[in-house]
Amino acid sequence: MGMRLKKTVALVGLMGAGKTAVGQALARKLQVPFVDSDAEIVKAANMTIAEIFERDGEAFFRRKESQVIARLLQGPPGILSTGGGAFLSDRNRREISRYGVSVWLNADLDLLWNRVRHKDTRPLLRTANPYATLSNLYHQRRPFYARADLAVKAEPRYSIDEMAEAVVRVLETRPDVLEAK
Repeated sequence: MGMRLKKTVALVGLMGAGKTAVGQALARKLQVPFVDSDAEIVKAANMTIAEIFERDGEAFFRRKESQVIARLLQGPPGILSTGGGAFLSDRNRREISRYGVSVWLNADLDLLWNRVRHKDTRPLLRTANPYATLSNLYHQRRPFYARADLAVKAEPRYSIDEMAEAVVRVLETRPDVLEAK
């Protein structure tokens, strides 16, 4: 039995939570488009996020991020992977609730660290102590992510497909978002 997605699902959570990987698997499973707000910003600016942060600053990036998210929410229902800081914005939370549904991929600090510690593509972790920086971000942002409409606990033993299936199960609790065809 197939499913029909009625609203865009915005995946939220800290870097390394799996928003892109799980989002792509979820989009395949539901046969809907997948978009990544960070990738859309990079494409529009023709610069990496790190370059945007360095040249224009985080405040500029966040304004552009809000514009991109608002635009993407106006498209056909799909899966939207948001940047780790996107859900901190009142504007973004309002827009996502109005036009879609937010799902927090709730990964604990150790799991996040294991996933991001070997990557140099995270501008916010380019610090003298990246673990301490990640820990601070984790503790600062959790209260915002907890405001998501739905949440799925990320378990280290879950494959990407198992995590996508867990998201489907939680979406099935919302007939205004996902319904059987």
